[in-house]
Amino acid sequence: MSFEMERRGISDRALGVADRVEQFVRDKVVPFERDPRLGTHGPAEALSIELKELARAADLMTPHILDGGDHLTQRETAAVLIRSGLSPLGPLAVHTCAPDEGNMFLLGKVGSQDLRDRFLPRMVSGDIRSAFFMTEPAEDGGAGSDPSMMQTTCKLDGNHWVINGRKTYITGAEGAGMGIIMAKADEGACMFLVDLPDPAVRIERVLDTIDSSMPGGHAVITIDNLRVPADQMLGEAGEGFKYAQVRLAPARLSHCMRWLGACIRANEIAADYANRRHAFGKPLVDHGGVGFMLAENMMDLKQAELMIYWCADVLDTGARGTVESSMAKVAVSEALMRVADRCVQCMGGQGVTADTIVEQVFREIRAFRIYDGPTEVHKWSLAKKIKKDWAKSQPD
Repeated sequence: MSFEMERRGISDRALGVADRVEQFVRDKVVPFERDPRLGTHGPAEALSIELKELARAADLMTPHILDGGDHLTQRETAAVLIRSGLSPLGPLAVHTCAPDEGNMFLLGKVGSQDLRDRFLPRMVSGDIRSAFFMTEPAEDGGAGSDPSMMQTTCKLDGNHWVINGRKTYITGAEGAGMGIIMAKADEGACMFLVDLPDPAVRIERVLDTIDSSMPGGHAVITIDNLRVPADQMLGEAGEGFKYAQVRLAPARLSHCMRWLGACIRANEIAADYANRRHAFGKPLVDHGGVGFMLAENMMDLKQAELMIYWCADVLDTGARGTVESSMAKVAVSEALMRVADRCVQCMGGQGVTADTIVEQVFREIRAFRIYDGPTEVHKWSLAKKIKKDWAKSQPD
């Protein structure tokens, strides 16, 4: 399936980058999709290194961050990240994957010049991976969709902060070279940049999850008396929740961008299969049950694209975009779930095999409906806004 981006407001420079990313992913990355180094906890480190070397050779490492540190607009970033997502391995290869993309964005927005100088070059170059430590185990009564429940603590001890607690679902913690850790102090939530590995940050186990595209998988972590120099606090003490919103709204949208690319590709595979495969005397696509599913995919893909660019435009005004990103995250994840499910259904038995990426995309999108806030939490948040806005509109 050809996919026409909205070109309005996207510079020729950014479109050129997006086109190069698409060509690179289709030509160089797709052949690795059946590599034996792909495991249940994500691509092995050796595969990650090999893919990144190919991206460096093509001058496509971290393509949404330009020479000098300039960042493409959110609309331009969408053009690039959608293309990078055409393979589940694409974001890893060109370094637009989570949590690195969101962590680089946050550090660039909130970090001091010293912290940016110390951490950003290694992150942008792809020399290290990163992790974001926020979610906590339910059995500890810790923070999940409600970050105000955070149990991990930080206490000032001289010129260091001492952090203790447990975290879970920490993407890429295994093998990460740095991390951003959220903890609570008397002043409120705080964020810290830490070098990894560190003996005080122990991986209890890497969880077996439905998705498998992210290096290092998703880990349960114990933090035991981790000492962090005071100058490695990100921003100010007590402002952690505000900084989390700086990161989370664009990060939600970045997920939408990447997984839209994956579903475009899955739909291409399903459409090709439906046109080549014959049953009952004609191609599958000529059977209404199959052809109509592909037609519905066209509509859902276009609606997802438009929602992404709409939210990107809001963020490009400088607005926080909390409401808009919640709306986009729900609308896009639910639409892409329908697309992925129809792709599997169109392909029948072939759709549930690992012979193509269709079954993996289905698994990844199912997880995406939960990551960065489940659909139900975002709807609940939007309903609260509706109630609040109604109350404001009432006469005194």
